[in-house]
Amino acid sequence: MTAPSIWTIGYEQATVADVIGALTGAGVEVLADVRALPLSRRPGFSKTALAGALAEAGIAYRHFKALGTPADGRAAARAGKHAELERIYAGQLELPEAIAAGAQLADLARDKRVALLCYERDANVCHRTLLREALLAGFAPIDLLP
Repeated sequence: MTAPSIWTIGYEQATVADVIGALTGAGVEVLADVRALPLSRRPGFSKTALAGALAEAGIAYRHFKALGTPADGRAAARAGKHAELERIYAGQLELPEAIAAGAQLADLARDKRVALLCYERDANVCHRTLLREALLAGFAPIDLLP
């Protein structure tokens, strides 16, 4: 039996149209926003605007706040301290609400074509890869570049 796939995408240096194009091109059905704070200074990437644009493209939007990076982890990521980000985020994933959200995400991804969204373009320096490795290890990763 083939492992189910999980897609990931970052919107750094991209437009909403670029992201939606990459998602529709991959056949993604649900965008799982894994940002703790679904806000952005980049036009169109805050929760309400993004959910609306996705709906117009036929893609569902789900926010998984508990799977986002806490403030100190975001600070470590901005400073390029990946080991510190890993340590902080591992603690986040041990919280009961993160465990529950991870189970919901895994169930959704077994049923639908799901992409994890965060800011960083390079999935290797983003918490979405740490999330995938910790909670979606049985899924084959496909990192999209808008």
